[in-house]
Amino acid sequence: MKVLITGGAGFIGSHLAEGYLNRGDEVYIIDDLSTGSLRNIQSIEGQDRFHKVIDTILNEEIMLELTGICDVIIHLAAAVGVKYIIENPLLSIETNVRGAEIVLKSAHKFRKKVFIASTSEVYGKNTKMPLREDHDRMLGPTTIGRWCYSCTKSLDEFHALAYHKTEKLPVIIARFFNTVGPRQTGTYGMVVPRFVMQALKNKPLTVFGDGKQTRTFTYIGDVIKAAMKLIDSPSAVGEIFNIGGIEEISIADLAKKVIAATGSSSEIRYIPYDEAYEEGFEDMPRRVPDISKLQEYIDYKPETDLDGIIHKVVDYLKAFGDAREESPVISKYDPSPLKRIIRG
Repeated sequence: MKVLITGGAGFIGSHLAEGYLNRGDEVYIIDDLSTGSLRNIQSIEGQDRFHKVIDTILNEEIMLELTGICDVIIHLAAAVGVKYIIENPLLSIETNVRGAEIVLKSAHKFRKKVFIASTSEVYGKNTKMPLREDHDRMLGPTTIGRWCYSCTKSLDEFHALAYHKTEKLPVIIARFFNTVGPRQTGTYGMVVPRFVMQALKNKPLTVFGDGKQTRTFTYIGDVIKAAMKLIDSPSAVGEIFNIGGIEEISIADLAKKVIAATGSSSEIRYIPYDEAYEEGFEDMPRRVPDISKLQEYIDYKPETDLDGIIHKVVDYLKAFGDAREESPVISKYDPSPLKRIIRG
């Protein structure tokens, strides 16, 4: 099978590319390196069945050609991370909404299956836990930047489901809940790698708010297995799935776990949301997924617990650090022909 992964040089995308290559498939990725990194795909560079395109998914010509080549499109490319979204609202809206539109339009032209990566952010401030796929969305005002991400990804879901309903396009939607593991950077607000890097440097672990807010975390290896099984499952077409963990923990207790795992002398420092993000920032007191639907469809069960996740991140960041490779971003309007920028 030939697989196209948008955002394939990113954290999740690079692991997914490895998963398909290890299975014997041929993998094409496209990434503009705005948040992805060439370092993430170093281990698979040079393989005959791996091809990368350094460009944006907003380049419709390139996306049409790649879609025509491949059998399935896995759409991961998006503006991600609360910090990044707040600092880059206009680019985030364009990338997420227009990008998904181009992906779906291209897939429809060639009748290709599409896997859309969504997010737990679509649930917003809903406090009914655990969150089930058919639960209501509850969002704050448009003046609060964080809700921009939730709205754009929700629109992507609506768009994908509309293609499925009206054009019978085979689409699958997955809402990720705090995926964590090697290669994830804390640069854009991801809490586990940020805590680990602070702890390894014996710097204060910065907890936003009072630290009582709770989350679950999922190991990247478990997420990749779940995504691949869903894509292979005919019964998953037209459905939405939560992909998340089962261990709920407060952010303050997470910080304590990281300090213990690293043997750090770090203290915990609490920072008000207004100082960490923007005035009026809103957060959710709990975010816990109901994964019973995922279990029903693919017999899903997370294999790596939270302590294991933290230790894997610690080992990775000790070895490689958190510095992102700074790579030039090709203009989103670059008309370069595909043959010039595909490299195996």
